Amino acid sequence: MASLLQEFKEFAVKGNMVDMAVGIIIGTAFNRVVDALVKQIVMPPLSILTGGINYTDKKLVLKEGIAAVDGGEAVEEVAIGYGILVQSLVDFLIIGLTIFVVVKFLNRFKKKAEDPKDKTVVTPKDIELLSNLNDLMEEQNKLLRERGN
Repeated sequence: MASLLQEFKEFAVKGNMVDMAVGIIIGTAFNRVVDALVKQIVMPPLSILTGGINYTDKKLVLKEGIAAVDGGEAVEEVAIGYGILVQSLVDFLIIGLTIFVVVKFLNRFKKKAEDPKDKTVVTPKDIELLSNLNDLMEEQNKLLRERGN
C-alpha cells in the first residue's frame, strides 16, 4: 500500500497530472469564451441572414400523433429530428473555425518568439542554444568541405 501511494505521489509530482489539470482548466475556460462568442456574436447575424430560422425544432414527421379523446389511447408522433443535428453541425463549424483562427494567431507569436534572429522578442534559452549549435555545425561542415577539396 505504501509503495502504491509513493508511485502515485511520483506520478502526480512529475507534472503529468498537473499539466493535464491545467489543460483541462484552461480548456474549460476557453470553452466558455468560445460559447459566448458563438451565441452572442456569431449567431445573431446568422439568424438575420437565415430569417430567424430555429433549426432545433425542424423534424421530418413519419407518423402524425393522435391526441387521446374520450378515454382512448393517444398515439405518439414518430419523427426524425434532423434540426438538432443541423444546429450541432453549424455550432461545430463555427467553433472549429474560431479555434483555428485563435491557434493560428498564437502560432504566429510562437514562431516569432522562437526565431533566434529576431531581436525584438526575447528568444527562449533552449532555442538560442540550438541555433548556436546549428551555426557551429554548419561552420564545421564548411571547414571540412574546404579541407577535403
